[in-house]
Amino acid sequence: MSPPVDDLELERLATRLGERLRVARDRVVTAESCTGGWIAKAMTGVAGSSDWFDCGMVAYSYEAKQALLGVRPQTLESQGAVSRETVIEMVSGALVHSGASVAVAVTGIAGPGGGSADKPVGTVWIGWKRRGGYTHAELFHFDGDRDAVRRQTVARALEGLEALL
Repeated sequence: MSPPVDDLELERLATRLGERLRVARDRVVTAESCTGGWIAKAMTGVAGSSDWFDCGMVAYSYEAKQALLGVRPQTLESQGAVSRETVIEMVSGALVHSGASVAVAVTGIAGPGGGSADKPVGTVWIGWKRRGGYTHAELFHFDGDRDAVRRQTVARALEGLEALL
């Protein structure tokens, strides 16, 4: 089990990522479900983030995922909101609906309820994409309570963006 992710770690990750984005002249967009805007919050907490942060979209419901991010109803019906297919459509839709050059999307089950045998609490899909590039999507199984799952998701999302650069 990895050590708990605290606010200082999230700030450190976001600051380092922001510097990389600024130097690369990239702008980022977030598409968030289970984190409820926390990835965007972490990034915009960095002074000067207006140089590299474009926008963030929180799409919790099926309807919002469709309207804001272009997730297909068929994908949600056949795969569910917490799936590889959905996160790929979310991250691609975020780039289509923004001026950003890189994107991250997250969808998962933070708990305490909502889990199932197939998708227990702590199941999270994260997708990263550069405009014009291929999507990288990864499945995580985080431990802990709702706060811990969300914090770990934010940290992995930021780390993945940095790796994309």
